[in-house]
Amino acid sequence: MVRADKGLPFLLRYENIAHYDDGIVWILDRRIYPAREDFVRCADYRQVANAIAEMVTQSGGPLFAASLGMVSAARQAKGLSLLEARKLLQRSADELSQARPTTSANMKSHIQKVLKIALDAVEQGEDAEAKAHTYVIENIEKRYQLSRIMADYAVDLLPDKAAILTQCYAETLIGFILLACRERGKDISLICPETRPYLQGARLTASVACDMGIPVTVITDNMPAYVLSQKMAQVFISAADVATLDGHIVNKVGTFQIALAAHYFGIPFYAIASPSRKHPDISTVVIEERSPEETVQVMGIRTAKEGVKGYYPAFDITPPHLVSAVVTHKGVFSPWDLKSYFED
Repeated sequence: MVRADKGLPFLLRYENIAHYDDGIVWILDRRIYPAREDFVRCADYRQVANAIAEMVTQSGGPLFAASLGMVSAARQAKGLSLLEARKLLQRSADELSQARPTTSANMKSHIQKVLKIALDAVEQGEDAEAKAHTYVIENIEKRYQLSRIMADYAVDLLPDKAAILTQCYAETLIGFILLACRERGKDISLICPETRPYLQGARLTASVACDMGIPVTVITDNMPAYVLSQKMAQVFISAADVATLDGHIVNKVGTFQIALAAHYFGIPFYAIASPSRKHPDISTVVIEERSPEETVQVMGIRTAKEGVKGYYPAFDITPPHLVSAVVTHKGVFSPWDLKSYFED
């Protein structure tokens, strides 16, 4: 069987996001890649939740890591009474789901499915660890297949020659977009804002493009408007951590200002995401505010004088009138019509 990650580079191979081995969850430390290829060892679900909160992995990585955290919890539940096993599994699901506040609704929906598999196995006296692990691996394969479908729809919108401006790290979505463009013979290049303070654009997105042989240019976070004014990019594409049913796109902070500039210069903005029933409107989204200290340093080196304050909202909100289209695995939708995504 051909894996759905075939053709994708190192960062997007399943085992290089996270993998499970004899009770231990190993998560690639994206905070230091590509300088080093180190994996963080998580001995239980609490360490997995902590790794997610501390940004060891981002974008789609937390979903996979948290799922494997549930597998680890299922292993811990072995030998416990039925009641205690249920409590442990429920507690682990709750903690893993809440590791990042803005994405907690989507994370909870996903983790609840793994929880059900594990609870059903416990109830029936089966191996909950093995059952949960099989489900998680099958699920990531399915998620990759859906990402490929979404990428194909996105590539349909692109001209035969284009420079794509992106934001942060869209993970499998940007990887499959680049792969599909190459397969179709489209002349595509990529422009990545660095994405402070963790530099995901510079370190992760740019690495994916480089490893795939796609021309890529890194710019600083205050350059996108100028780049767009000079027609250096023909389209702006990002993923979305949340796409609300009323058409708002919640993504890495900085997305909104790029969308504003793109709209001003008449450049389309395509958000690649599936809308969430958990978020009928933008009032249901809580924007995560991380430690202010993360903005006064870069890669562990302080850039501001001691005593200077920082502020770090991790996400921002792009309103629907700035979004040209939302690309899903069911096709391309207007941001004003996302409720129809659920009609079938």
